[in-house]
Amino acid sequence: MIAYLDCSTGISGDKFLGALIDAGFDLDVLREALAAMGLEAISVEAPKCGSAGIGGTGVRVTEAGAPRRDFRALRDLIAHAPIADEPRQAALGALRELARAESQVHGVDIDDVHFHEIGAADTLVDLLGIAMGMHALGVTGLTASPLALGGGTVMTEHGELPVPAPATAVLLEGMPVLPGPVGGELTTPTGAAAVRTFASGFGPVPPMVVRRVGTGCGTREIGLPNVARLLLGESAADAAGRDRVTLLESNIDHLTPEELAVAAERLRNAGALDVWQTPVVMKKGRAAIVVSVLTETSHASALADRLMAETGTLGVRMLPCDRRLADRDVTEVPTSLGPARFKVATLPTGARMLSIESDDAARIAADNGMAVDVVARMLEAEATAMTGVQARRQPSLEAATNPSD
Repeated sequence: MIAYLDCSTGISGDKFLGALIDAGFDLDVLREALAAMGLEAISVEAPKCGSAGIGGTGVRVTEAGAPRRDFRALRDLIAHAPIADEPRQAALGALRELARAESQVHGVDIDDVHFHEIGAADTLVDLLGIAMGMHALGVTGLTASPLALGGGTVMTEHGELPVPAPATAVLLEGMPVLPGPVGGELTTPTGAAAVRTFASGFGPVPPMVVRRVGTGCGTREIGLPNVARLLLGESAADAAGRDRVTLLESNIDHLTPEELAVAAERLRNAGALDVWQTPVVMKKGRAAIVVSVLTETSHASALADRLMAETGTLGVRMLPCDRRLADRDVTEVPTSLGPARFKVATLPTGARMLSIESDDAARIAADNGMAVDVVARMLEAEATAMTGVQARRQPSLEAATNPSD
């Protein structure tokens, strides 16, 4: 499931969490986790509320005594939370981002960050709850709108500070922002840390089939709906048998072919769907190579950084695109040279074709002292005879296309 988070009137931890609860996340799951962590004194309520005529869900967190916890204490609490590893690591990542920003702003070591903003129970609840909610609702990719910041100043424990607050400004690096419709603080440090951690991209609503809508309400009256809206559903590309991916490209003219080959292999190992190279001629007649990396959109930013690190390029083009995928599965066939795996694809016409897995063909060829292409064609012919599925390398005469057609 993919999701879109509307931050047009800013984002805070409670608005994000409220939107997840409003969309169907069971708050009792979070309460049970907090109790198991020894935090029974923390009370979490999610009342139905409204803002400027828009109904939604708010989040209210209280804790008797309101103890001040430092980064290490909160980190240890989350690290030992009795929840799935994925939301645990995500919550730790968001907490680390928040502590990093506060550490940079105040000039202290991250382990020594100790103050109300990060120690408050509501920050712990917000980050842990958002991570658990995203996991429980099956969100695999989140797109966020540009973050509205507000303006003027905001009162904090450190006094009156400009908007965005210093820690918020650090967290916003690399993210799109806009002033927002009103003054005051619209995006908080906790909200910025959550979006930085969970958003895989920014922009307009992605093509999707909406299945759920959640609205989280803020506590401040701003004269407009102070809400964050969350749309959840399936990608429209997936619904049409398509897949949304991102194409990364960069022109390289300073590496040897050997160095490019190593970089491409490392990018594949880092999770790229495919990597290829295309020779081009750049300005001033310089020969170069375009390195192209196909990746899942949620991994695009990380792989773009990896492409820059591996090649030393100073820029990467990021192009969203759809790809049409044929239905496929993998089956193992007993051949004369031992068992081998074959991809079996079903084309839009309904025709089925098979091809041997390249790793199996290479292994069997090496074991038998044969050429890879000879092994591949021989075993595909055997698999065709056994399964009745046409080999891709050996199309039937009926399936061949006449160039004059």
